[in-house]
Amino acid sequence: MRVKIALLSSVIFALGVTLARAEPIKLRFAWVAPVSDWASIWLQKKDLARHFGKSYVVEPVRYRGTPAMITAIANNELEIGALAYSTLAIAIANAGMDDIRVIADDFRDGEPGYASNEFDVLNDGPIHKVEDLKGKVVATNSGGSAVDIGLRAMLRKHGLEDKRDYTTIEAPFPAMPAMLGEKKADLISAVLPFMLSPALRKISHPLFDSKEAIGISQFIMLTARKSFIAAHRAALVDFLEDSLRIARWYLDPKNHDAAEKIAADLTHQPVDHFGWVFTKRDYFRDPNMLPDLDALQRNVDMTQALGFVHAHLDVHAHADLSLVKEAAARLK
Repeated sequence: MRVKIALLSSVIFALGVTLARAEPIKLRFAWVAPVSDWASIWLQKKDLARHFGKSYVVEPVRYRGTPAMITAIANNELEIGALAYSTLAIAIANAGMDDIRVIADDFRDGEPGYASNEFDVLNDGPIHKVEDLKGKVVATNSGGSAVDIGLRAMLRKHGLEDKRDYTTIEAPFPAMPAMLGEKKADLISAVLPFMLSPALRKISHPLFDSKEAIGISQFIMLTARKSFIAAHRAALVDFLEDSLRIARWYLDPKNHDAAEKIAADLTHQPVDHFGWVFTKRDYFRDPNMLPDLDALQRNVDMTQALGFVHAHLDVHAHADLSLVKEAAARLK
């Protein structure tokens, strides 16, 4: 009898272990700007995610800027970081998180024929050229963000340095148009979808854009920690396979009307505000979700030149594109 009880206990224990192992992993997936970042619109097409709820589940998490993601990753509060080129470098070179790996593309800024972030001034204001910003106030979303780096790089080209020649304030992107209109800032940082707001376009125009400041940038990329990849590689490949399927649906012109509706519902804006989405008026997104590592290296080197990163970083050594390539191969 004791033997039977022991055997039954062993079976129950083994079954419990098996069920625990089969539990889908949770992927907290970061985003900043609605529609622009994949995580913000991923769940709206989870019907295409064949592995969702089986090997993994996705939980989108919003941040004001990518610098805040560094702390979340360090505290194991975020599995898929949507880091900018600048915060990738800061996390690895400054914060000592050497195990962060670039695993896929989110979007690129400044690709020929596609959108680039703008830096806007009032139509009837005193700012007509970059040099006019001397002694003025400029608004950025977060110090050290990719938007912030592009702004600083352009002003440095024209001989202006933060604190010495101008004042920088931080604000969420949705609040910036009002700050410009109320003259609390002389220049604001404008990203999609906010830079196409009819209200903003009515009162402002771009003084310059990110492409003029820094050229093509691998603006945002998906990242994960090396140890997490090793422990959950199969689930991450499943996630990337589903992400590719979702990305290609959004990028397909025949789905444009449906994508507009998703964007409008997400942001509580009229549908006719989103004619640009997933067209050449939008950021460039690689259909295979492969980042441009050469552009990323140039971007990281510039971040170091501006004094935000203490040492040179070889981005190729911190990329693992084998997962997204394996995921893409499944869809052929």
